[in-house]
Amino acid sequence: MEEIGLVPVFYHADIEVAKGVVRACCEGGARVVEFTNRGDLAYRTFAELADYCAKEVPKAILGVGSVVDPGTAALYINSGANFVVGPVLNPDVAKVCNRRKVPYCPGCGSASEIGMAEELGCEIVKVFPGKEVGGPAFVRAMLGPCPWTKIMPTGGVDATEESIAAWINAGCACLGIGSNLITKEILASRHFDALRAKVEQCVWWVRKARGVPLFLGFEHAGIYPQEPAGGPAVADWYASTFPGLRKREGVTSDFVEGQGPGRLEVMREPEQPKAHVAIRVSNFEEAMRVLQQRGVALEEPKVRPGGRSAFLKEPDPAGHRVHILYLPK
Repeated sequence: MEEIGLVPVFYHADIEVAKGVVRACCEGGARVVEFTNRGDLAYRTFAELADYCAKEVPKAILGVGSVVDPGTAALYINSGANFVVGPVLNPDVAKVCNRRKVPYCPGCGSASEIGMAEELGCEIVKVFPGKEVGGPAFVRAMLGPCPWTKIMPTGGVDATEESIAAWINAGCACLGIGSNLITKEILASRHFDALRAKVEQCVWWVRKARGVPLFLGFEHAGIYPQEPAGGPAVADWYASTFPGLRKREGVTSDFVEGQGPGRLEVMREPEQPKAHVAIRVSNFEEAMRVLQQRGVALEEPKVRPGGRSAFLKEPDPAGHRVHILYLPK
C-alpha cells in the first residue's frame, strides 16, 4: 500500500468483469486492489477472484472492503483476503485480523478513533469519508501531533492530478479510489485498456507528488553476439563466471541478473549496432511527451505483457541505440 500509494476499490457481481478489473489495475501498476463486500453472496465472487489471482495474476494483492463485523472478516480471510478494510472501527474485527496476521484498515473520522485503531494494531488507518471529515487539511492537522500515523483516505479522492497531489502532499500514506477511478462506464463497457491507462496515470501522479523523477535511471544494457544464435552462450558465460548471477530466458533474448539493481540483456542474434541502452521511466506516455517536446523522435512503441518500450530514432553520440522502458511495479 505504502510503496505504490494507490488502492483501487470496486465491486462487481460478474466474475469475468472482476477478473478484468484486477488484471487491468495490476498492469497499470496498482497491485493492491480492494473488492468491497456489497452484493448478495459477494464472498463467492471474491473467493473465485482470489483463486484466479493466485493462478493467473500472482502479483495481485487482493483485499476486501466494507467489512463491519468479525464474522464477515473471518469469512473473507478464509476465502483468500490479504487485507481487510472497513467503513467503521470494530475492535472484534481487529482481533480476528491480528490472530491471522492480516492487516486491518478501519474507517475512522476523528483523532480519538485513529488513536484507538493504532492501539488495536492497525498500521494504516482509513479516513472515511475523506472529504466530509475535512479533506487533506484533516490529514495535515492529524500528522502534526501524531507524525507516526499512516492514513489512507477513501471517499473524496478524485482520479485527477490536483486531488491526488493535495492528499499526498498532506502526508497520506496511500489513497483509496473507487468509482472515480473504476467508473460505471468502464465496468459496463468492459473497457479494461482504458482502466489500465487511467490506473497507470494515477500511479504516476502519486509518484510525481512524492518527488519521484520521470526518468528513473538505467534499467539494463543490451549486447549482441558476434555469431548467429550465439546469444545464449554469452549469457551462460556471465551466469557461470559470476556466482550469484542467473540467466532468465526471454522471447528474443536472455537476461542475466542478480540481487542488485540493473540487468544485462543478451540478444540471441547478431545485429548492428552492438549494444543498446534501456532507460526506465515512471510513466510511459508522459516520458514520450517530454522527449517529443525536446525534439527527440521516437519509433513506434512496442507493447508487451508486463511493459512498454519505444526506441529513439537516432542513436547516442557513440552509436548505441537507446529506448525508454516502462515496467509496472
